[in-house]
Amino acid sequence: MFQEVLMTNLQKIVNFFGYLMSYFRRHNPLQIFANQIVTMIKDYLTMNRKLKMAKYRVNYQLYKLNQMEQLIAENNEHVFLRGNKLNLQR
Repeated sequence: MFQEVLMTNLQKIVNFFGYLMSYFRRHNPLQIFANQIVTMIKDYLTMNRKLKMAKYRVNYQLYKLNQMEQLIAENNEHVFLRGNKLNLQR
């Protein structure tokens, strides 16, 4: 009786380790961890380039906005009392 209980528990433990090993073969946590570290290092090394590109895009959008505001101000007869001045750049 005691030997049967011991054998069934031992068989359950062996089955559990079999399932555990097959899970680790399918989803290798060490490889996933290494891939995440490599991705984090790549992101860290390219951070300055991404920051420069973001600053450039923001400055370019501000430049376009200032140009649009200037065009509106030049063509609006009620702002700054400029009258009907045509913008030749358009």
